[in-house]
Amino acid sequence: MYKIQTFNQISEKGLLRLPQQTYQVGADVSGADALLVRSHLLSVEHLHPRLKAVARAGAGTNNIPVEVFTKAGVVVFNTPGANANAVKELVLCGLLLASRGVLQGIDWVGKQSPSLSYPDLNQLMEHHKKNFKGNELTGKTLGVVGLGAIGALVADIAIQLGMKVLGYDPALSVDAAWRLANQVERQENLTSLIARSDYVTLHLPVLENTRNLIDRKIINYFKTGAVLLNYSRDALVDDSAVLDGLNAGRLSCYVTDFPTPALLGHPRAVLMPHIGASTDEAEDNCAVMAVDQLRDFLENGNIRNAVNFPSLHLERSSGTRLAIVNQNVPGMLGQILSILAARNINVMDMLNKSKGDIAYNLIDVEAQLSDDTLADIQTIHHVIKVWAV
Repeated sequence: MYKIQTFNQISEKGLLRLPQQTYQVGADVSGADALLVRSHLLSVEHLHPRLKAVARAGAGTNNIPVEVFTKAGVVVFNTPGANANAVKELVLCGLLLASRGVLQGIDWVGKQSPSLSYPDLNQLMEHHKKNFKGNELTGKTLGVVGLGAIGALVADIAIQLGMKVLGYDPALSVDAAWRLANQVERQENLTSLIARSDYVTLHLPVLENTRNLIDRKIINYFKTGAVLLNYSRDALVDDSAVLDGLNAGRLSCYVTDFPTPALLGHPRAVLMPHIGASTDEAEDNCAVMAVDQLRDFLENGNIRNAVNFPSLHLERSSGTRLAIVNQNVPGMLGQILSILAARNINVMDMLNKSKGDIAYNLIDVEAQLSDDTLADIQTIHHVIKVWAV
């Protein structure tokens, strides 16, 4: 029986993919093989010897101490792209809100007296609507910073709206490049993209080299009156720099899904309460993807979309499979195979991959693996975790 402890409200569409005959699932499950979370903040207190994996039903893993879990041999999964369409649609909303006087117009209408006659209201609207005039997106230039699943979709919809699209992503993968529309004009550096864009939208993870990416220096490269959109992470932007840009007129609007106290009440800041992935469809997609990845890992040892382990898939060649996590140092595989050979355990198939300081092995063998064999492998120096799948 596999045990999964859940945090937050996980979509039933995902949980129903875990067979009741083989999975115990719930918020009160203890000693779990895996944790399934959305935004719940995990800590070292959630670690225990049986834990093998954490799955985040979402793209970001800022609520998970990934480095701590990695050292303990725990795989951390996320679900990149599962909520991409939901975020894309909100970016489109942000582009429109920053371009037209929609919010201001709605606010003005809401303040009118209901005692007005219809002709008087119409006359007022005709007189004041010039205050809410905006600009069309067609013909404008959008700079997309980060060309992953969300960035590629944002680029596509902007092209469909008749915008010129510039893209910048120094870590663009081959798969992401294939997904990218050929109309996107790749930029070699961030400053050239910003200098040419009427709108700039951020779609990057928070890393050491992206934290406070938009700072006082970068703000000066924006066109006067440009719009900045951030539906990725608050830490990508230095709030004080953005405020300076807004107050000086360098930025005409800042649209973000991550309000901070410094931005509250600013007339040219459009602040949303972190609702980028808050759709029924996105929550379903994230939960289904997270559960499917957990099942394949727990039942077969395969890894897909882990942020701290290498991707690895091995078709079953026997009924007994050994999974081993170890530090990525030379000679580990030879020591493991020596223990199996000493017990006359024949290896049918195997796969070994590494990522950074972590290596992961799947080994299919003919014989059943005794507890003593697993214990002996566990005693090898630099082995972190070992179990039979």
